[in-house]
Amino acid sequence: MKRYIIAGNWKMNMSKGEAISFFQNISQNKDLKKKDNVTAIICPVFPLLTLSQEAGQKVNILIGAQNVSNKEKGAFTGEVSAEILKSIEIPYCIIGHSERRQYYGDTDEVIKQKWLLLRNNSINPIICIGETLQERESGATFDVIKTQITAIFKEMDLTQPEDLIIAYEPVWAIGTGKTATPEMAQEVHKYIRDLMKELYDEKGCQIPLLYGGSVNPANIKDLLTQNDIDGALIGGASLKPTDFATMIQIAGEL
Repeated sequence: MKRYIIAGNWKMNMSKGEAISFFQNISQNKDLKKKDNVTAIICPVFPLLTLSQEAGQKVNILIGAQNVSNKEKGAFTGEVSAEILKSIEIPYCIIGHSERRQYYGDTDEVIKQKWLLLRNNSINPIICIGETLQERESGATFDVIKTQITAIFKEMDLTQPEDLIIAYEPVWAIGTGKTATPEMAQEVHKYIRDLMKELYDEKGCQIPLLYGGSVNPANIKDLLTQNDIDGALIGGASLKPTDFATMIQIAGEL
């Protein structure tokens, strides 16, 4: 049976009360605990990590962070280190999201530094890669993906492939309502799979690959049934408990 990862990125949304309400609503869906082939993850803002962790345990949802500092520790006001995330037992962390790249200048080298710190603290990274609309329309999608992967993974050892997740998120499909067709997404996922195999042989084939970009209950099944798509990184639809539960349910039935 194929295993799926359904991860929700709340971004800068959800107050404390809204988060509590979300998990209360999720808890009403008794089927969530029965989906052995699905790993469900929610990534809230930093102040809600502990609250979400406690609530998530009751409904079999793991909690991840949305970002981490590329510095180990020290005088970096406003930052959160991998060591601090480890101290509160956070198992996952998103790095390289296009919004971090676009608004905060995260380069592939910075993302690589963050991955090293996460790995040293036994936290599984969800590493985001993807092209812009201009790059897609100019036919540069594969070149962009190869450049990003090469910069992040070159000369990096891979011990446990299941401890690493790659999320392909075409920037033009994030929050726009536009979604790559399942065939378009599969084509890029297959290319990523082949690149990782070149780097890490058979271990590279075992790395879970997620698709992100306006994923919702209406399109998730067609995406997950593609050969090289192992799950989804979900934005807006993950803010709605009914939608998120439905997507977990769909994955669990595949």
